[in-house]
Amino acid sequence: MKKFLFLCFYLFLSVSTAKELTLDECVDKVLKNHPDIKRLSLNVAKSKTFIDIAKADYLPQINLSAEYNPINTFVMPQNSQFNTIEDDSYKASAQLNQKIYDFDKTTSTIKAYEKEQNRADMSLEDVKALLVYNVKNYYNLVLLQTKALKARQKDIQTKEELYKQALALVKEGLKTEADASSILSALFIAEDALAITQADLNKALSTLSLYIGEKIDKETTLKENPPPKEQNENLLTRDILAKNFLLKGSKEEIQRDALLYEASKAQNYGSIDAVASYAHQDTLNEYDTSLVGVTLNIPIYSGGRISAQSQQAKISKEMAKESYNAQKLLLEEEAANLLIDLERYRHTIKAKEALIESAKATKKIVEARYKEGLSTYIEVLDAASVHLYAELGLLEAKFAINNTINRLEYLQGEVR
Repeated sequence: MKKFLFLCFYLFLSVSTAKELTLDECVDKVLKNHPDIKRLSLNVAKSKTFIDIAKADYLPQINLSAEYNPINTFVMPQNSQFNTIEDDSYKASAQLNQKIYDFDKTTSTIKAYEKEQNRADMSLEDVKALLVYNVKNYYNLVLLQTKALKARQKDIQTKEELYKQALALVKEGLKTEADASSILSALFIAEDALAITQADLNKALSTLSLYIGEKIDKETTLKENPPPKEQNENLLTRDILAKNFLLKGSKEEIQRDALLYEASKAQNYGSIDAVASYAHQDTLNEYDTSLVGVTLNIPIYSGGRISAQSQQAKISKEMAKESYNAQKLLLEEEAANLLIDLERYRHTIKAKEALIESAKATKKIVEARYKEGLSTYIEVLDAASVHLYAELGLLEAKFAINNTINRLEYLQGEVR
């Protein structure tokens, strides 16, 4: 009685302490903990600093300077002769420069860096979507391997029962030793397959743990996902081209390089600046100087640097356009192939479901006939194998269709 109560308490404790993990929890953890998210978030912050640097050209530039010479030699004419005087001297000054107009060079540069920040944002969002896509796949893989493990365990139980029946029939003289040996060999093969499935399950759990940054215990139960939502195939390609983060990032890159090209061309016209300075100087005589004015700086010759920079920016702009076109073609191709796969997997699921029903009926009849000595062990093992692989095939087809839909959602820029 005590043992029974202890067993009940142990089972209650095990059930009460069992953990359940959902896909949403895994997604939240990977978005919070994965280093790629943190790295690209820093990259977005870094891109913001380039905007601040470019905007600084709009603001006044103020410099202070001071100079002190403890020994300074002055030459003074006196009575038709030059005499030298040694004395200390100092000078303190402040200079202010304010850009008035630079033919939109600064404006184009600021806008270009804003586009670069948008591109960095798109890269961050794409990595988030990609990580969620990978987590979904590994989560589904754990569910797949868990169900496959149960199917193989059930198959082993069936073969163990068949082996016991074969031994009994051998004793009665209705079967030979070959029957029992063959079924035992099939049992060993099934146990080996079970070990492989267990290893695959452990690998999937390990990888999922690394993604979410948290150890997943073997006792943890993963909650079954709701059925994947249907895709509107007529709008799918259009949605992908409108929402895909990489493609949107490529658009921002085109605009960025076009603005940098405009900024590079504006260098040819120079800039108009307002200048002001004030200085206090003591060199034998103490006096103040001040200056307020406007300067015009036009580069006449720069050794070909400005024209080369403009040509470089123009080439970058054209490369960005072609990169966008190539990315667009790849997305259209992948979307079309995924839709073809989706249709194929749907047919596979229907076929596997029908095969499972047929294999169940066949397996039941063959096992009953084997007990009566009317079927061979080969027929029994074949029926069991057909039923097992039909179940595994159905699981794999459902896993494949989930992965395909997950991929389509990633291409559409879905982070959840």
